Amino acid sequence: MNKQQFWQLIEAARNQAIDPDDSEAVAREATSLLASRPVEEIVAAQQVLWDLMAESYTNPLWAAAYVINGGCSDDGFDYFRGWLIAQGRQVFDGVVGDPDALARLPIVQASAADGVDLEGEDTLSIAWNAHITATGEQLPTDAFTIRYPELDPAWDFDFDDRGEMARRLPGLAALHLDGVA
Repeated sequence: MNKQQFWQLIEAARNQAIDPDDSEAVAREATSLLASRPVEEIVAAQQVLWDLMAESYTNPLWAAAYVINGGCSDDGFDYFRGWLIAQGRQVFDGVVGDPDALARLPIVQASAADGVDLEGEDTLSIAWNAHITATGEQLPTDAFTIRYPELDPAWDFDFDDRGEMARRLPGLAALHLDGVA
């Protein structure tokens, strides 16, 4: 399975999910679809997933997740990127390139209004769960490697600095930070 095929899997899962904005439902559908594929594709999907996690490992996106979710630990950032992957390729590519573009997404606007965190922990287990379903066994321990890039030092500032966040992520700050100073 290559990146294009992985995105097709996510799109098919989004089409089958009752609510394509529900990352848990998308992950469930993707797991089911992937479990019906050859085992080699399931294993390869794990590497593609973690390549996307590495691609989205950026300070600007972490700052965006911090604003949206009212804080963001290391694990929280993983779960946020899982949510982002479940939104599909178009959203993923656009947001990785411009994290403030999240402010234009209806689901992000709704989360701001409702105070709901955007997390997709289940997305991170798609291949793992599909492999167990298909084979009854866990993924091989060498099924993937992850190489995170260095974070951008220009974004090494306190994410609680509301003024800096408003300057760098104005759309998200307007949605999520009341009385930005």
